[in-house]
Amino acid sequence: MKNFALIGAAGYIAPRHMKAIKDTGNNLVAAFDPFDSIGIIDSYFPDADFFTEFERFDRHLEKLKRKGTPIDYVAICSPNYLHDAHIRFGLRMGASVICEKPIVLNPWNLDALEEIETEYDGNVYNILQLRLHSSVIDLKNRIENGPKDAIYDIDLKYFTSRGKWYQHSWKGDPKKSGGIATNIGVHFFDMLVWIFGDVLENKVYEHGKTKAAGFLKLERARVNWVLSVDYDNIPEQIRASGARTYRSITIGDEEFEFSGGFTELHTKSYEQIIAGNGFKLGAARKAIQIVHDIRNAQILDLENSN
Repeated sequence: MKNFALIGAAGYIAPRHMKAIKDTGNNLVAAFDPFDSIGIIDSYFPDADFFTEFERFDRHLEKLKRKGTPIDYVAICSPNYLHDAHIRFGLRMGASVICEKPIVLNPWNLDALEEIETEYDGNVYNILQLRLHSSVIDLKNRIENGPKDAIYDIDLKYFTSRGKWYQHSWKGDPKKSGGIATNIGVHFFDMLVWIFGDVLENKVYEHGKTKAAGFLKLERARVNWVLSVDYDNIPEQIRASGARTYRSITIGDEEFEFSGGFTELHTKSYEQIIAGNGFKLGAARKAIQIVHDIRNAQILDLENSN
């Protein structure tokens, strides 16, 4: 049984990490979040120590280490802009680190972390769960076993509506979240370059508070993409069903279906990491470069763009 500490216990994604720790037969020793609304932890680890002050959390982990209960893994679900600092903290604790997407906001942060990682015993792992989705794996195999010179036309639309709270949170601040393309798009961009190859061209037509759109030319694909957290962007027939999320990827004339199969992906990620097969820092580099370039791109006129 491995001992885990969790940074960022009150957010949307933290329960998936709690479940993954539980499902893999391990123990959550301590959790930290400045917000104390984490009753969900009782469903998984009611005996875990909890702290709303990072200094006390840090001191507690050091005390456990001195008493012979070291932390094997630090799981990070904190706001995006804090990932870099919290990864460094985990390494200094002598632990390996499991970090949510995006692992960092800028490519040079990866450079520094890769250098720092060599100074410690632990490793840094990124949650890239779409690479473990059975439909995504099947698609990758199909592309690799298909015509070697084929170039695929892809349309990606991901609309996941958020309420007014979103813009008042760190997620609505591009300096903290990286903006829409980083916050909700980085996994899709990782999936696309994993399957269709490196980026040859990256154009951005829109990048606002609630919506972003652009074009990626990959080695084996031409990708038009649109991302949004605006409820009004969701197709009317989807809204009529009561759904608040719309996910669509078409490859040529074929709809790529992977709407299900997400609930166990964090557990699969943890299983791979604990077995020593997780996705390390370098695996995230291409997607981090894409979203960095999108965030800093000149916005082009779609109608007049070649």
